[in-house]
Amino acid sequence: MATCTIVIPCYNEADRLKVGEFRDYLAQSPDVSLLFVNDGSTDSTLRVLQELQKEMPNQISVLDLEKNSGKGEAVRSGLLWAIRNGATCVGFWDADLATPLSAIADLQSVLLSNPEVDVVLGSRVKLLGRNIERRATRHYLGRAFATCAALVLGLEVYDTQCGAKLFRVTPSLEQVLAKPFCSRWIFDVELIARFLKVCPVDSEAKNKIYEFPLYSWRDVPGSKVLLRDFFRSAMDLNKIRKQYFGRARARQDAGLLPAPSGDTTKNEVKVRSSNV
Repeated sequence: MATCTIVIPCYNEADRLKVGEFRDYLAQSPDVSLLFVNDGSTDSTLRVLQELQKEMPNQISVLDLEKNSGKGEAVRSGLLWAIRNGATCVGFWDADLATPLSAIADLQSVLLSNPEVDVVLGSRVKLLGRNIERRATRHYLGRAFATCAALVLGLEVYDTQCGAKLFRVTPSLEQVLAKPFCSRWIFDVELIARFLKVCPVDSEAKNKIYEFPLYSWRDVPGSKVLLRDFFRSAMDLNKIRKQYFGRARARQDAGLLPAPSGDTTKNEVKVRSSNV
């Protein structure tokens, strides 16, 4: 297996998967492998993924979950699978390739050049020299949500929801992934909250997280994110605030994130098959 494994959660993506782009990227990136997680799709997604895997079995794996459990659980299951199979760097990417696969190298370079950094977040910042194409409505709603998320986390993070993230494999990462997320809609925020709780000193935790302004990102037609999801996200954000930063929760941190042990990477979602 390549040392860096990128998890790509898929739910009914058969008609949107850019098979050629995945194939072309891997042909030029021998140090990267892709793990597609089929999250209980009801269309022909699994068949498409299995056909793609047959073409490049050394760089493509498929994890088939028995039922739809949501993007967060699909990502968590995939990351644990990758860690268990020897990856030293793991991440996740949106299947629609709103963030181009070429950006993986940009995020990797941050980890390589900054040994103190364990988490790299792709960030959709519209700057000169960057090509960020985002619908105005989603941009402003996203900015409002990001501001609220930053206040809850106590962290000056610009973009928590970009679907491009990379992690150095460490005991802390295994701790963060040990239990299912309580949030279905904004697991990205919960993931950061867990990192902040795992690190004993706030300044240390903040130094381990790095935001990288992406060179390119664009809204892809057919997104499953709807306006009502922003309201659901607000409810989940409040749940995260109570779970990780409330007074009662602060007294139970040890129970929330158990220390890594031999079974912390056990996949708690039923898997129908794992084609490796």
